[in-house]
Amino acid sequence: MIPQRASYRDIPLYAPPKRPCRVDLSDNTNLFGVPPSVERAFHAAVSRVPRYPQGYAPDLRRALAASIGARPEEFTTGCGSDDVIDSALRAFLEPGDTLAFQDPTFVMVPLFAKVNGLRPVPVPLTATFDADADALLATGAKVIYLCSPNNPTGTALSRDAVERVAREAPGLVIIDEAYVDFAPGTDALDLARALPNVLVTRTFSKAFGLAGLRVGWGVGSPALVAEVEKARGPYKVTSVAEAVACEVLTKDADWVRARAEEAVSCRERLRGELTALGLSALPSAANFLMVPLPGALAVAERMRARDVNVRAFQALTGVGDALRIGVGPWPLMETALAALRESLR
Repeated sequence: MIPQRASYRDIPLYAPPKRPCRVDLSDNTNLFGVPPSVERAFHAAVSRVPRYPQGYAPDLRRALAASIGARPEEFTTGCGSDDVIDSALRAFLEPGDTLAFQDPTFVMVPLFAKVNGLRPVPVPLTATFDADADALLATGAKVIYLCSPNNPTGTALSRDAVERVAREAPGLVIIDEAYVDFAPGTDALDLARALPNVLVTRTFSKAFGLAGLRVGWGVGSPALVAEVEKARGPYKVTSVAEAVACEVLTKDADWVRARAEEAVSCRERLRGELTALGLSALPSAANFLMVPLPGALAVAERMRARDVNVRAFQALTGVGDALRIGVGPWPLMETALAALRESLR
């Protein structure tokens, strides 16, 4: 028998309840189609497949830098933004150190804490779903994780709370902005570029429609980024993924923006339909709605039986049981609403 790590014994694999459904609104990806440049970029990158990718994705770092007027050395990349977050935790925390995070939040964060032997300290959101800056800072954690817009609630943190944590934290502050493309003007890029302890992470998996390629990135001071790169390893982004991401970033910005606006429009239309059903969704700055609903797990299972997949949560802090419903083109939403109506009976 191979000796196993005792700390890993009770760690489950990430496996949310899911089965193939004709309408899948469970993972908040872009359901509005493929960016126009993707096919061309794929064909152009085919010749690179036999060779290793460039170390540390230099073309993507240059493209990201150009997109916000920064320097390439301010950027790190990874196999999705969750990889960047995991790399940052390994770069700045020793086993036994404290990781504080808002609760509820991205499910991978407490899992990363367990995998890396950290002491997780969840800090409940306030009654208005804002970060509790006082409580987060009181943990004295070497790393504080914030997520805005927040997954799974969809709510956005206030600028005051985010900035206070960033400026007063004793260590690294990670600000996960995977959904910020659906809430333009609410980002914290300025904090990442002005403060030495802030890392803002983003992804190509949501608004950019490249979830299958797994590309994420982070921006921070060059010294901070250099430490994350040590934990990251050289080949986390494939040559094909890097080429496609660069092309979409530089050529398809208008398409991405238009699809994000369409998602927001469908989100608010969905909110109205849910209200008509007597359901009250939380405020959202993302491409999904969180709907508090007792018995949400059973409702989600009945919806899956009707070929519609949504994500159910149980006993979330400050929320209770709830459905998280992603948005897509309205015909998909009509199908989902029909399944929900039947499943509530």
